[in-house]
Amino acid sequence: MRRYMLSDIAVMASSSIQPTMLLRCACMWLMVYDYLFKVVLIGDSGVGKSNLLSRFTRNEFNLESKSTIGVEFATRSIQVEGKTVKAQIWDTAGQERYRAITSAYYRGAVGALLVYDIAKHVTYEAVERWLKELRDHADQNIVIMLVGNKSDLRHLRAVPTDEAKAYAEKNQLSFIETSALDSTNVEAAFTNILTEIYKSVSVKHFGGDDRVQVSPVGTNGIVISPTTDPQTKKQCCSNL
Repeated sequence: MRRYMLSDIAVMASSSIQPTMLLRCACMWLMVYDYLFKVVLIGDSGVGKSNLLSRFTRNEFNLESKSTIGVEFATRSIQVEGKTVKAQIWDTAGQERYRAITSAYYRGAVGALLVYDIAKHVTYEAVERWLKELRDHADQNIVIMLVGNKSDLRHLRAVPTDEAKAYAEKNQLSFIETSALDSTNVEAAFTNILTEIYKSVSVKHFGGDDRVQVSPVGTNGIVISPTTDPQTKKQCCSNL
């Protein structure tokens, strides 16, 4: 059975496809994941947040990448312990003039990648401020990973790995160094935080219920609720 993407459904909607077929495709699209996690990227402008996002979700890197204006997000699904986890990853600019959007940006997030540039110590110094802002605005159970990006610039390193690792341990954060340019540890960074979120949520919050949606956009705080029973949903779609 083919699983249709939302883009497929949009094309069909503009054609002569029967409404029942559209509804069937919509049902299939809604069932392509078991969990939905909102993850935010934070850190100073220029540390490579947008390229981390594009490398993980589209395997792309743009040397001419400019500072993000406003907010954007992309999605990608991975397998964690036999479950399909869909990550909705949000990216925003780090400049002060965009700080007004932080409350909405953090709302509903269950994970955060706090990114700095290993070649610019000032971006590492800003980690303390970003961490405070995150803990002021986000849910107290949010999973946080400290990410030292641009590890390919080892000849320009300004932040020792051991120093950042010690800071992460002191503040109960996980830690990794990445390079969006050459892909080093990008997959591992996102996979590790999504796995940590999955384990935290499944054990602490709902005891392993299937088909849950975590932190859908537009909710306040972390909302975890079982979705419609999969068998019921399948029956609904199969009757079309």
